[in-house]
Amino acid sequence: MVTPKMYEKLARLAVRKGVNVQKDQPLVVRASVRDYAFVRLVVKEAYEAGAKSVSVNWADQEISKMGFTYESEETLAEIPDWIHEQTKSRQEAGSCFLSIISDKPGAMADVDPKKLGAYQRAYYQKMGDLQAYTMNNIGQWCVIGIPSMEWAKVVFPELPEEEAFEKLGDAIFSVTRVGEDNDPVADWDAHDAELIGHAEKLNAYNFKELHFTSELGTDVTVGLVQDHIWVGGGCFTPNGVYFDPNMPTEECFCMPEKTAVNGKVVASKPLSYNGKVIENFWFRFENGKVVDFGAEKEEEALKHLLEFDEGSSYLGEVALVPYDSPISQSGILFFNTLYDENAACHLALGRPYPENLKGGIEMSEEELAAHGANSSLQHEDFMFGTKEMQIDGICYDGTVVPVFRNGNFVF
Repeated sequence: MVTPKMYEKLARLAVRKGVNVQKDQPLVVRASVRDYAFVRLVVKEAYEAGAKSVSVNWADQEISKMGFTYESEETLAEIPDWIHEQTKSRQEAGSCFLSIISDKPGAMADVDPKKLGAYQRAYYQKMGDLQAYTMNNIGQWCVIGIPSMEWAKVVFPELPEEEAFEKLGDAIFSVTRVGEDNDPVADWDAHDAELIGHAEKLNAYNFKELHFTSELGTDVTVGLVQDHIWVGGGCFTPNGVYFDPNMPTEECFCMPEKTAVNGKVVASKPLSYNGKVIENFWFRFENGKVVDFGAEKEEEALKHLLEFDEGSSYLGEVALVPYDSPISQSGILFFNTLYDENAACHLALGRPYPENLKGGIEMSEEELAAHGANSSLQHEDFMFGTKEMQIDGICYDGTVVPVFRNGNFVF
């Protein structure tokens, strides 16, 4: 059972290790109104850590849904200037950003996908020039989750509400390495060191491409950009501040070469996208681009994802996650990408992380493209790793090196 003490420890972990707020640095928190009690713990912890100020951007999923239901496409696509200016001013002040998630997966299932798409395109176009702040790790950022009754009922529909909430809470705190008697910050230091070790081994091989196969039918080759960098654990800002952007995380990730992906990928878990849950879907890639796809549920939402912009049908990330990761072993499908992506190897459609290319953080969009990087206004992860996943790394001289056997690292 999750105790008040554990919530306090999670708040401390998020502030001290997640965003790692520095003395006299502003913190911006994004959270649902339902989570006000936990947000208060975060705000107190941030001030005690030396934060200059703490601002909270509140949201409510039901109110957002009403907007998508009753407003016109045209109104939804009118993103006010003040939203851009507010974020810009916070970035210019050197803020760090903490997002706390707890919303119900699939809450927007009956909302017109055209409205969702119109809003998302307009929002990303309005805010596109500000994406580099987090994508390039200019400032610290972190995403964490806490349980909600609404979320718990989706994950454990067969259980009474209180029991479902308690079970989801136990799972979230366990995979985030927060217990009643441990030191989560110390445990995360050790976990980060293990992930960094895997990334260093992958970098030493300097693979040209990876070949993935699985029992679901995945058979795809993913080329990597030259001078790529595998990253595991946390990240550094240009000023040398270390932070953990995702809590939990179990991945080592890298940058695919935009036009060097060929074959079929079959998803192993549902994808919650724009409030809709896409199930049993697949993609076929030719020269990097998705040329065919299908889904048993919410195929229209998948179509909107691929057609979001020119780069959304190409890959921006490839990530390796062992099948024996704690999230995978929990056997729980969270219906939330932060958790589910860390239960399985995954790919991301859209924008890449410049840190995965030597010197990439200092490059312009044009320079990144010249090195084979994709470009898009969005970045959407989906899971395809399985218990029987096999991965071979192919070196530039043609040497084949086993990387995964039966879902796990062999080195």
